[in-house]
Amino acid sequence: MNKKTNSGLKIICLNRKASFNYFFEDILEAGIVLKGSEIKSVRDGKVNIADSYAVEKKGEIILINSHISPYKQASYSNHNLTDERKLLLNKREINKLIGKMQRDGFTIVPTKMYFKKGKAKIELAVAKGKKQYDKRATKKSRDWNREKARYIRKSS
Repeated sequence: MNKKTNSGLKIICLNRKASFNYFFEDILEAGIVLKGSEIKSVRDGKVNIADSYAVEKKGEIILINSHISPYKQASYSNHNLTDERKLLLNKREINKLIGKMQRDGFTIVPTKMYFKKGKAKIELAVAKGKKQYDKRATKKSRDWNREKARYIRKSS
């Protein structure tokens, strides 16, 4: 899935389920602390952030449940698949995120992981979960737009 965009970003993986399951309020970029074998696997594109989320621990934001496959050539010094990984944010950003999570009931969901100037970055969305009827409405409008496009194509 290694795609290069025109802005110099090399996208590693996307979380497509996030936009279906959540309403995004704010999007921000964070660095991620990785071990040597983890960054090698990330460069190979063996990452899955579909079920991951971020929480606050000891005044830091931690990414939980992100899956980075083991690197085959790392031998005994390989990493755990679903370790907790620290996210690199400013203190002001961390305090803002903690406040939103505690007061307003928001959650922090990763939307994509990419390389920017050789550094692994992760795009986080401050999001609120959708209800079942919201998901149905999203699906209905998406299907209707698809059908509308078919009708326009047939009539042309």
